[in-house]
Amino acid sequence: MADDVQLSQEQLEKLLQFQDLTGLEDMDQCRRVLEMHNWDLEVAVQDTLNMQDHSPPPPPPPLPQTRNHTPMPLNRPNYFYHGVFSRDSVQNSGFVGWAYFLALFPFRFLYATLFSLVDLAVRILRPDTRRAITDPVTDVVSFISSYESQYGTRHPVFYRGSYSQVVNDAKRELKFLLVYLHGDNHQHTTEFCEKTLGNEEVISFVNTNMLFWACSVSSTEGYKASQILRENTYPFLAVIVLKDNRMSVIARIEGMVGPAELVRRIQRSMEDNERFLAAARAERNERTLTQTIRRQQDEAYQESLRQDQEKEKKRREELELLAQAEQERRDKEANVQRRIDEIRRMKIELSDQVPDEPAVDHPDTIRIVIKLPQGTRLERRFIRSQSLKYLYYFVFCHPESPDEFQIITNFPRTVLPCQPTSDNPEPLSFSEYGLGRSELFFVHNLAA
Repeated sequence: MADDVQLSQEQLEKLLQFQDLTGLEDMDQCRRVLEMHNWDLEVAVQDTLNMQDHSPPPPPPPLPQTRNHTPMPLNRPNYFYHGVFSRDSVQNSGFVGWAYFLALFPFRFLYATLFSLVDLAVRILRPDTRRAITDPVTDVVSFISSYESQYGTRHPVFYRGSYSQVVNDAKRELKFLLVYLHGDNHQHTTEFCEKTLGNEEVISFVNTNMLFWACSVSSTEGYKASQILRENTYPFLAVIVLKDNRMSVIARIEGMVGPAELVRRIQRSMEDNERFLAAARAERNERTLTQTIRRQQDEAYQESLRQDQEKEKKRREELELLAQAEQERRDKEANVQRRIDEIRRMKIELSDQVPDEPAVDHPDTIRIVIKLPQGTRLERRFIRSQSLKYLYYFVFCHPESPDEFQIITNFPRTVLPCQPTSDNPEPLSFSEYGLGRSELFFVHNLAA
């Protein structure tokens, strides 16, 4: 867009509809035209179509006031002229019809002139009464109610929405659209509604093949549609279809036409333009297929990405578990190594605390024989007054001794309380414990 100002949803819909109705390809140009007309879609479309023709469009046929006296728009021509000066009513009536027409012509001319002067005065004095602001859907629903009260319910199904809505629906659903502009007081209106639109063949054909929208041109919504379609006489029908990516009028049916002729002409226009709908359907199907394939590819990609993320997450968790296990193993090995180093250090320190072995003939000695778990036999003499802890130190510092052990007697099996602890840092002496001159002890490995 030339302008970065964000459009509202209503403005965007008007922009797309304006492009469809005028055939302009440049979206920026469409927006500028609508902005120049204060986003009045109907006025913008009319001015653009007039400019494309390089001349003002032919004036629409005259339209009388409606039965409910709905004010007609300011720029609406006097539709009374169509009833006064139209030759449709006499061209097939022969000499008598022409004579009657010429005889009444001066009176009709005088009446039409006075009516125009009064209409001009009202427009000058009360311009606000010339353009009624109504709801488009209300106009359509009111017309349908009025139509059925006058002509009955035997008619094609009316679309109960505005002109822009039915055009958008026909475009979205890729259907033909038949538009009927109703001239209330035209001489052929009653005959057309009763005999043509009320014909079962016409009703079945229209309901089966297209959307059908109708409105009175004396209402605001009908007038807006007439400005877009630029009818010349009544009854007026237009066949509209999506053609080259925009909604285009492919047939105009004006004047009185019978049921068979109406069906034939609409059917022929449909056959001539069916290829455009087929091309639009093919393009839409291709676009839908492309979107479906892209969506499936996106879904497959997202699923593959999810699986890869799950695999990566699982791999990271496994690596974390392995790293944790490895760290625990290293910590355990480090603890074991620290324990080994600590025991080695303690053995060095405690070996220096073991007193020298007394002489064989010392009067107060005790002979201790110790058997290690692997069968090694140790023998050592201590003085009976020495603490049992030195016996523990002696065994602990031996290279073949286990790191954690107890010294026990054979029979009865009891544990010798010789290991210093925080509660008992100084165990009893050999004599205090009641040991004799010679004792045999066994070393029990606590880690075995």
